[in-house]
Parts: sequence; C-alpha cells; structure tokens
Amino acid sequence: MSTIVINTPNGNIGRRTSELLLDAGAKLHVLSRSVDKAAALAGRGATVVEGSIDEPAALKAAFAGADTLFWVTPPAGGRPDYHDWSVGAAKSAAALAAEAGIKNVVVLSSVGAQTGRGTGPVGVLLEVEDAFRAAIPNVTVLRPGFFMENLFRDLPTIQGMGRFFSPVPGDKKVPIVATADIAEAAARELLVPRQGQHILGLHGPEDLTYNQVAALISEVWGRPVEFVQVGVEDARQAMLGFGLPDFAADIFCEMYQGILDGRMDPAEERTAETTTATPLVDFLRSTFVPALGSASA
Repeated sequence: MSTIVINTPNGNIGRRTSELLLDAGAKLHVLSRSVDKAAALAGRGATVVEGSIDEPAALKAAFAGADTLFWVTPPAGGRPDYHDWSVGAAKSAAALAAEAGIKNVVVLSSVGAQTGRGTGPVGVLLEVEDAFRAAIPNVTVLRPGFFMENLFRDLPTIQGMGRFFSPVPGDKKVPIVATADIAEAAARELLVPRQGQHILGLHGPEDLTYNQVAALISEVWGRPVEFVQVGVEDARQAMLGFGLPDFAADIFCEMYQGILDGRMDPAEERTAETTTATPLVDFLRSTFVPALGSASA
C-alpha cells in the first residue's frame, strides 16, 4: 500500500479525503499547522507533521517515504501576497516532492483555472498546476465547480431576509458540486494514480442557476427565498462591511468579474466521469436547511 501525503487535512475536502484513505488502509502523512486539529486522524494511525506549506523542513518531513501527494492550495483572504505566496509554496513543494521520490500528485484546482491570472483566488491555480506538472511524472488535476458548502456564506441573509446576493446573473448556469464528492474523487485518484498528465472536471449532477438554487432552498425550507443579483462594487462594499480587508475584497471581486466575462466557465466538458453523485436537494435536506432552522422557528 502506498504512502500518501495531504497538506490540508483540516478542511472539508482534506479531512474527508484523509478519512477515506485511512478507511482504505493507506499509510497517511498529514501536514497541519495545528497538531491538535489533526488529533483525530493521528488517533486513526496518520502521521502528523506540524508545519505550514511554506516551511521546507516541514514539507521534507511530510514527504519522507511517500510516493503520492494530494496538494490543496489554502483559501484566499488572509494574505495580501496570496498569489505569489501560493505559487511560490507550490513550486517549492513540487521540487521537494520530486527530490523525495514522489511520483504521483493529485492537485485540487477549480473550474476556470485555465484562464490564469485575473480571476481572483482561482487565478493562482494554473501556475500551481504547472509547478507540479513540470516536476512530477504523474499529475492529475481536479477542477471542481462551485462548492455546495459555499452557500453557508449566505446563511445569515437567507435567515434574516429570505434573500442571497451575488454579482453572478441569476440565469447563468454553473456546475455545483458537494465537497464530499470531491473528496471521494480525490481518494480514488490517490489510491490508484493515473499515469501521465490528466485534468478531470468535477461538475455535480447538473448545472444550476442561482434562481434555481433559490427555488430549491424555498422548496426544502418551506419559506420563500429569492436570489438578487448585485453589482461587483456593491458586493465589494458588502464584503468590507462584513470586515474583510481591502485586498481580500478586491481578489473576490476580480473573481466575480471573471465569472461575468465568461473567463471562469469550465474548460472541461461534462461527461459521465465528471458528473458526481450528490444532488443539491440532498445537500439542502441533510446539511444546509437544518442549519437554517425549521420553517416554524
């Protein structure tokens, strides 16, 4: 059985992928800035290395004896130098992985990554992909669509106003995917790595518009919910009002503009392989609407 490294074991995707790998009997190394947060994985037999993706010594320790790596770029929002930091960390990690003898890498990317810079946080991902493709012989890139879990960002306004807001047009169809399905795809690719260079889209069961999402939330919750399109600058002011720093609001607005311009549309066609299992309505029933509360509350 191979030894697999995961660099972000505490997020939705990284943690679920780690659990699936341990279920399958894989030997697992996880890199975590907090040993305590990874304690449950350690209790199941994972080796926890304390450190960050920009610490070469920690990467070397995590990579020692491994043959396969799952690389997830941390989310944007916390650093004004996010682009250069993320790409620099990926390039360093790719070189260290090659030096350690790692032959297989699965990279979590995103729809729209093909565009490169100018698409906010997604704009880092093409260079991250390329860093690993240049250094490692077998690289599979996963490019999922919009995460169903991102709806939790809108939970306060849905609860308080029955509305959620975005610069994305309400009639624009986008692929929407559950993070659990992304984790299942990642675990599958890590356990049986493909040979050579590959890109795999992950598109959920169907493309949906935000108007359709609002209708589904209304149906499951039992209360009317409306989607409202707003301008990019309006979105920026709202983010600043919620306490985001200027640089973070700017990077997300750049992403919204990329969506409006079509630069974030998937490059990968929907196929049976890219179509994942969990319908949005199932996610709403099991996870999102219980967080909203009952219609009679």
